[in-house]
Amino acid sequence: MTQADAPLTGLRVALAESRELDLFADMLRCRGAETLRCPLVTIRDTPDRAAVEAWLQRFIQQRPDWLILLTGEGLRRLNGFAERAGLLDAFHEALATTPTLTRGPKPGRALRPLDLKPHLLAESPTTAGVIRSLQTLELDGARVAVQLYGQEPNPALMQALLDAGAEADPVSPYIYTDDLDDPAVLTLLDRLRDGEVDCIAFTSKSQVSRLFTVAEHAGRVGELRQALSRVLLASIGPVVTDALARHGISADLQPEQSYFMKPLVRELIAARRGGRAAATPSD
Repeated sequence: MTQADAPLTGLRVALAESRELDLFADMLRCRGAETLRCPLVTIRDTPDRAAVEAWLQRFIQQRPDWLILLTGEGLRRLNGFAERAGLLDAFHEALATTPTLTRGPKPGRALRPLDLKPHLLAESPTTAGVIRSLQTLELDGARVAVQLYGQEPNPALMQALLDAGAEADPVSPYIYTDDLDDPAVLTLLDRLRDGEVDCIAFTSKSQVSRLFTVAEHAGRVGELRQALSRVLLASIGPVVTDALARHGISADLQPEQSYFMKPLVRELIAARRGGRAAATPSD
């Protein structure tokens, strides 16, 4: 295999991803990278099944004026809850007649199997982008269903809806929980400190939070910051980049438009070659 066929040869990449870890690792390995699997968090259905089913009943029986989808994972989890509750057809029927605002392309992709498209794509794939897009709508007196990111209440978005005169109805269909136990995360810190990792790739802000939380409990935040300053930091998108920035860390690379694993891999390749990756229509 030539360098052109394997442009990431010699690069040791730590992967914090969990849900699509095998896919991400395969993308990198077939391009020559060595991967270190260190899934920091995993995604599970919320244990509060009753709350999600009550939200689904409201969504079906009192259809909102808008639905805000913050993640594709959230819609997939809602589908699962609806199916188990015998509400799937009714939920899809309600979805088909409810205007949707999506934060970024991933929720839009989750709508595709239902032959649906977002009515409005947020100005940027962040809470701030969603809020700016909401300002273009007439929401006084509107009911707005909101699928939240994990268990985060997102007070900024809730306040923006309140200020617009809307009634918000949020739902949290999934949670992030620890994947690796703390000693295994500390082993990752050791490897970062000892120069055994060239790059670490983050695909969710929860991964960033977990890494810093474990480091803080161990009294090793300073050490972690120094280690991260010496490796290539790959961020899948603005939300992750902002999470790193809140810890005083700058991402070295991020896809410009399409925030998925394939564009992230292309950015890694471009960084190795000293340039930037070009977006493709397939992203």
